[in-house]
Amino acid sequence: MKTEVLVVGGGPVGLALAGDLGWRGRQALLVEQGDGSIFQPKMDLVGIRTMEYCRRWNIVSDVEEAPYDRDYPQDNVYLTGLNAYELGRQKMPSMRADRPPPESPQKRERCPQNMFDPVLRRFAQAQPTVDVRYRHEMVSFIEDADGVTTTIRDIAADRTYQVRSRYIVGCDGAHSAVREALGIEMRGRGVLTYTTNAIFRCPDFNQLHDKQPGYRYMFVGPDGVWATIVAINGRDMWRMSIIGGLEKRALEEEELTQIAYQLMGKPFLLEMISILPWARAELVADSYGAGRVLICGDACHRTSPTGGLGMNTGIGDAVDLSWKLDALLGDWGGPRLVESYTSERKPVAHRITTFSTGNLQIMKGARSGPEIHEESEAGRAARERVGQALNDGLKREWLSMNMHLGNRYLESPVIAYDASEDREAAKAELEDAIHYRPSSRPGARAPHAWMKDGRSTLDLFGRSFVLLDFGGADDFSGLQRAAKDAGMALEVVSIAEPEIAALYERALVLVRPDGHVAWRGDAPPADVAGLIATVCGKK
Repeated sequence: MKTEVLVVGGGPVGLALAGDLGWRGRQALLVEQGDGSIFQPKMDLVGIRTMEYCRRWNIVSDVEEAPYDRDYPQDNVYLTGLNAYELGRQKMPSMRADRPPPESPQKRERCPQNMFDPVLRRFAQAQPTVDVRYRHEMVSFIEDADGVTTTIRDIAADRTYQVRSRYIVGCDGAHSAVREALGIEMRGRGVLTYTTNAIFRCPDFNQLHDKQPGYRYMFVGPDGVWATIVAINGRDMWRMSIIGGLEKRALEEEELTQIAYQLMGKPFLLEMISILPWARAELVADSYGAGRVLICGDACHRTSPTGGLGMNTGIGDAVDLSWKLDALLGDWGGPRLVESYTSERKPVAHRITTFSTGNLQIMKGARSGPEIHEESEAGRAARERVGQALNDGLKREWLSMNMHLGNRYLESPVIAYDASEDREAAKAELEDAIHYRPSSRPGARAPHAWMKDGRSTLDLFGRSFVLLDFGGADDFSGLQRAAKDAGMALEVVSIAEPEIAALYERALVLVRPDGHVAWRGDAPPADVAGLIATVCGKK
């Protein structure tokens, strides 16, 4: 059989990629060796940038209608035990009470993977050009000048068949078979901890202790945070994580049950649903692929979940790659688009993995000594000191808007940068996790603003390149003609709203299909054909 893009792996990143390709009218075949069931949700935060993509795909209501209790408080609580000492908490509103910030039309959502994957699956399968096949696995592939021939095994039928595609994308996770077949190495600090997750059911969990309900309970001992319990659905399902260390050790059900009793401070009735040992790591792939075979999501980067950025970064990879594949399949994209995928997204991976490891270090570094459990002056002092350290240190995780909205591509061959910009200052801005500064500087996410007609400026982006006109020229015919000659769709949108013009900083701003700024100026460039060739990847 034939398809334009073969997507290997049907987690959230693979589903998002296949869905976005279909949304653009492209053919995609997705194969996933599992049956789509999620027994251990690996993520539960749908970040604000991912929600902006969901807005583009018209699936925000599907996320909001997921089974998570939208009235459940989202506080992060640090404590020595559920019936012991509370050291502090970061108060956070419930999903229903929360509101979008001024910088976005959306807000982050709590939607664990067992709820979010079905949303993305329905989105992907609703696209007429997308075929999703579970219980199918990639066996091998051979790339040639015109495409890729992949051998697929239908696991249920125990038969193999071949798929001919123009491109193949491995969204097949941390142990990606596609990445391994390409011989791409991953580098970084490697394994950070060997952790064990246990999902258990306990409907009256919050009635068994004396603390106000929270989303995440972080348990602090003499050596820092050593375990967490997270509200998986805000009702009766909980995920307990034993953070562990560098010693690989299997924890059985009985031992995990005893640990749960220890965290509660007494035995209680619980139903253990599933146990998953896993390795927390900080690794980034040397390359995101080349030619007609590429990788995406966890196949490119492994990060500690202390930041909620793993899946969200993977979906950012998918959105970046999707429009570029669309351009290449449509013959208006040039070879530098493939090169730009690594050069744009790899620095983002380094940024989020370093940030997430830093959050883990803050948690594990909140050390005291055995006095933290004592009812004494030394114990009270230790608890106050550790609680303050966690509260101050982890604000960058709880309030990390710049990590989600502030990713800017600084070294891309398909972006036309301002010649006068201080690149070192731009890099320094990326080190700030909290403070997002909307900007139309090339490579940045185009800013959100509400227009008079009730739309967000972000609603203008997605299908094609968009030239925003704030009064910068009377004649766009040169740019439009150059885009037409290149085969690139270009929409010109004039906005006569001074506040938005001030936010966008220049009279003309060219925005890519992924919503990042490709070029800006106060008048059309002298070499319009050169600009179009650059942003299309032909120069």
